[in-house]
Amino acid sequence: MKRHPHLPDGSARRHEWRAEYRPECREALRPELHGLRRAAYRLRLRLGRRGASAETYAAPPPEHADHHADYLPARLLPVMALCALVLAALVAFDVAAMEPMNDKALSAVRGGDGVSFDLSGFRMDGDARLTYTAQPGRSIYSEYLSASRSDSAQPFADPYRIDIVNGAPGLADVIRLDMPRNADGAQKWQFAYDWGVSADGIDSYGGAVLFKDLVLYGGGWQFSTPRTRDGVAFGAAVRMEIGQLALRANGRNEVQGQMAMDGIRLGAVDSAGNFTGQPWVIADVAAQPGSIDAVAQNGGPRLHIGIAWPDAQYGSGQAPQGGIQIDKISFTNPGGGVTDFGSSRIGSVQIQYLDIKFRP
Repeated sequence: MKRHPHLPDGSARRHEWRAEYRPECREALRPELHGLRRAAYRLRLRLGRRGASAETYAAPPPEHADHHADYLPARLLPVMALCALVLAALVAFDVAAMEPMNDKALSAVRGGDGVSFDLSGFRMDGDARLTYTAQPGRSIYSEYLSASRSDSAQPFADPYRIDIVNGAPGLADVIRLDMPRNADGAQKWQFAYDWGVSADGIDSYGGAVLFKDLVLYGGGWQFSTPRTRDGVAFGAAVRMEIGQLALRANGRNEVQGQMAMDGIRLGAVDSAGNFTGQPWVIADVAAQPGSIDAVAQNGGPRLHIGIAWPDAQYGSGQAPQGGIQIDKISFTNPGGGVTDFGSSRIGSVQIQYLDIKFRP
């Protein structure tokens, strides 16, 4: 503390003052505001000189405010000290240490590339139509898609993640989309859409498809550059539960005549066919890559979706095992009543190789 001759006892000891606002003191405090402006100006001058130090003073009591307009109120000292530290750091920062990077140097940067996002409060409804036309006058379509999701107790605490990571040795980098872990199953999706077929001038309405309480637990997608061909290499892993999948021939609001599958589970299993609680890796960009590309066949291009054989160089050489379980399969009869066909389970599924080509 700097000794001040006008302190009540004339000493240099630290003094603390308690103050309260009173209307009758308003005129007496006006010099304090004027002194604050003057002190801030002096602080700027001190910071402008390299190596200069800022002095701080304790506030005198209100009764001496008219004689000490040059001193700051004590409650403002922490704020002014913080400002002084920030400004001093900016002055000391050596801007010359920053260097521009060319495209080659920038392309060599690895790690730390990514973004997290959430779909809190997500809901979508619309009348857009998506059509796939195989030949002129022949097509299949889906329309009136609706989707919504319930949220976790703490929004943005369990987000989606998009990261760019290094690929396996000798392979390209990978864009990875990771789903929320959703350990408590609070994030539940609701989907519905209508579909139909048009052929030979006749439009045939196929009905509606509804997903109730679709829950994803982790998993995600991978995208990269294929090793030997054009297109996109992909990987996919999924652990999913669906409360009900309903196929309604007479529209999404008509239960009569529907086929329903309740309690659907899909995920990784062990050698005994028991669910492990982990996502089932359907494809992996290194160990068993999937691919989406165009191939030439029968004189024309064909959309191709495939999954390669398991690669022992980058994996175990074995396709991962997955399981599928349906607790109940039922039909709602048009005349009333429900026919229950029981449950179904596939204890172990392995995709060794997949080759799908779309053609007219």
